[in-house]
Amino acid sequence: MFMGEYNHTIDAKGRLIIPAKFREVLGDEFVVTKGMDGCLFVFDNSEWQVFAEKLRSLPMIDKEVRQFTRFFLAGAASVEVDKQGRILLPSVLRDFAGITKDTVLIGVGSRIEIWSKDRWEGTVTYQDMDEISTHMVELGIGL
Repeated sequence: MFMGEYNHTIDAKGRLIIPAKFREVLGDEFVVTKGMDGCLFVFDNSEWQVFAEKLRSLPMIDKEVRQFTRFFLAGAASVEVDKQGRILLPSVLRDFAGITKDTVLIGVGSRIEIWSKDRWEGTVTYQDMDEISTHMVELGIGL
């Protein structure tokens, strides 16, 4: 399970250090794709296979299914970790997430999210947690 928050910078060539705690689970090769809310999603290969199987099981005759599948698969990239613990983020993914320099990598259970630091600070405020908590209870998750 991925958890924690790490701040890193992306270099001029588009390389990003992946925290050692994350690399222990991810291994040397994994998948990065567009994510929700303007971030990138990172899946280890086994989680990616589970997700891809779910996509394959959806009815392609449904227009929303096709859009959803395109969103995640068109920009997806298999990346490899170099000897310095870095990956090369494709420019299409950097552009999508607005990543130019400062990044935040967060562990969120079965995946990692990579955020532009500015976007992270502007999006995630935790001010609505009482309302969100009420909705989570409705979904069966209560503390």
